[in-house]
Amino acid sequence: QVQLAESGGGLVQAGGSLRLSCAASGRTFPIYAMAWFRQAPEKEREFVVAISSSGGSTRYADSVKGRFTISRDNAKNTVYLQMNSLKPEGTAVYYCAADRTIRPLHTIMVESVDYWGKGTLVTVSS
Repeated sequence: QVQLAESGGGLVQAGGSLRLSCAASGRTFPIYAMAWFRQAPEKEREFVVAISSSGGSTRYADSVKGRFTISRDNAKNTVYLQMNSLKPEGTAVYYCAADRTIRPLHTIMVESVDYWGKGTLVTVSS
């Protein structure tokens, strides 16, 4: 069992930056691929970025490529999401997710996630 807790959300102006963190509990954390999803008001939850268990591979949604960076520190059981050049359309609740199945990162989706955090709200003002 893995429990995930996000932090770092808040209000930021367009063009600004935020860094989200996801702290995981459970001794098996290093074996999970981790991901961030987001859900804007009245929209479906969507994939943002994923990172392999070793941190050696990443996959980004086209909408965030070049602006967001995912990283992980397995010694600290923590995943990070550095978000730069934020846009108003990035306003959403951001969820940390863990996928315990060994699979290609491009197959990670809402339906494949095994564990979810409760989310942290990011609001980008124009």
